[in-house]
Amino acid sequence: MGIRQHRLLIFGAGVIGSVYALRFARYGLDVTVLARGKRFDELTRNGLRYNENGTIKQLPIKAIDKLEDDDVYDYIFVPVRYDQAESALTAMKNNQSKTIVTLTNTMGYDRWLAIVGDRLLPGFPGAGGDMKEDVLYARFGSEKHQGTIFGEINGLVTERVKKLATILEAANLQYDIQDNILAFHISHTALAIVNKHFYAEDGMVDVETARSESILRRIAADIKQNIQLVERAGIPVIPPETKAMGELPDEAIISRYRQMLSNDFIIDVKLGTHAVNQKAEIMLLEKTFREAMSQG
Repeated sequence: MGIRQHRLLIFGAGVIGSVYALRFARYGLDVTVLARGKRFDELTRNGLRYNENGTIKQLPIKAIDKLEDDDVYDYIFVPVRYDQAESALTAMKNNQSKTIVTLTNTMGYDRWLAIVGDRLLPGFPGAGGDMKEDVLYARFGSEKHQGTIFGEINGLVTERVKKLATILEAANLQYDIQDNILAFHISHTALAIVNKHFYAEDGMVDVETARSESILRRIAADIKQNIQLVERAGIPVIPPETKAMGELPDEAIISRYRQMLSNDFIIDVKLGTHAVNQKAEIMLLEKTFREAMSQG
């Protein structure tokens, strides 16, 4: 079976799901999106609308609003938030598809394995962005360590891992096969949860507040402390760029964040609608991280 004949399902049509669906479709892969409610209606009526260099474009996309048990795909991608993952996996528990690729934050896989068993192939998305009035503003990372990250829990490079790599290559996407995917996920969580400092009572802080000395100094301190906690737990900090963050002086971390927060795209990622919707995920990750590190 050729790569373009592999049946691919994106389970969820938020920012990350939409950008993968768009990329797969533009490269001629057989991709379907599962969406619900208004998002399903929007995709059915107008296709997938996206911003490309300031121009709003549209691409027809196959969409479904329910996954039948006998509707079999070669790969189901699950790009949902951590707090939604168990619900999403439960919805496909009885589906006969062999490989389910989670593209989200997590601190472990036990609860997911209890739902879908060894069909689980954990990963992390190599994309970011925002959605504004049903228009996708997003992009993929351009380097290997910013690409789609995935790997078997046991570290083996199996046939399904190799096939997924060829699918991503067919869509001209960077990727990194991790031999310790759990260490990667825990390391990434250590960085991701510092975004809690950007939340206000009713959404996100404004850009100037986000760039302020008080917030960025708390972020720098948390990054270093969190990475130290991971190391003390005997978990490798992956990738090296994350480990290096924990070794930087506070001023260097503050400077890096100020630079990021001068980029309009990064501002959208950190402070836009998608970030607002991530609050429950970040808070749950923070709680789970603290509990796990206190037991380490």
